[in-house]
Amino acid sequence: MVSKNQSVCNPSVFEGIYKEHVGSLRNYLYYKCGDADLAEDLVQDSFMKIWRDCAKIVPKTVKALLYKMSYNALMSVFSHKKVVLAHEKLANPASITHEDPEFIMEEKEFLVKLQRAITELPDKDREVFLMNRIDKKKYKEIAEILEISIKTVEKRMSSALRALRMKIEHI
Repeated sequence: MVSKNQSVCNPSVFEGIYKEHVGSLRNYLYYKCGDADLAEDLVQDSFMKIWRDCAKIVPKTVKALLYKMSYNALMSVFSHKKVVLAHEKLANPASITHEDPEFIMEEKEFLVKLQRAITELPDKDREVFLMNRIDKKKYKEIAEILEISIKTVEKRMSSALRALRMKIEHI
């Protein structure tokens, strides 16, 4: 933890900030975008910006600043991808396999629908769901990372599961 009197420009202080926040920030972004490489790139960019502007940064605001910068960068990437997808022709080459084509098609459709159902969850519910189901974090750990109560984590998880159940029943 960084004390008020320490400067973010101090390499050991910066290293401590990095070690303290890099994992949770990477996971946060991964749960938002579903792309581990993109999450890692955005985390590194955010830390580079913090280092570049370290003289202007108040140590107690570093965590909030990192999350805000990373989130804004992610939204910029999403905006760019949206424009690219609008102008890109999608080609889906057929793959050769020995499994029943109908089964493969149904499986792909189900996975697409499941992924869509997960992405359609409200951000806060999806974040809690993925932290628990993918990262295997316990509710208490999720509450600490997101700085919310365990009861809120439970409510978000319940909401996510209920929404997924309803959407999957329609599949």
